[in-house]
Amino acid sequence: MSVRVRRVYDPAEPEDGVRVLVDRLWPRGLAKDAARVDEWPKAITPSTELRRWYHAGEGSYEEFAERYEAELAADEAAEALDGVRALLREGDVTLLTASKTPHESHATVLARLLRT
Repeated sequence: MSVRVRRVYDPAEPEDGVRVLVDRLWPRGLAKDAARVDEWPKAITPSTELRRWYHAGEGSYEEFAERYEAELAADEAAEALDGVRALLREGDVTLLTASKTPHESHATVLARLLRT
């Protein structure tokens, strides 16, 4: 089974498998039916504080990833992450984000954790 990271604004593809939105907020200007989101586990999204800190440019991506992984170790987030792992055991999973740079976003951190 594979895990992919894609922008939520990109059209759905047959190989996406289960499409999981990993952003805390719904993407601007995107209708819910057009997004084709199957799951939206908000507990695995970065906290508002961490998101604001990172977008303000106060730290590196590596430091953001460390802090985000620490947040994912909390009970509720860990449980939600296990739920996504269960989806991955059943088939392909695509993590969706509105980030303009998905390769330097929390979605990439999640994908790495899910692959291990």
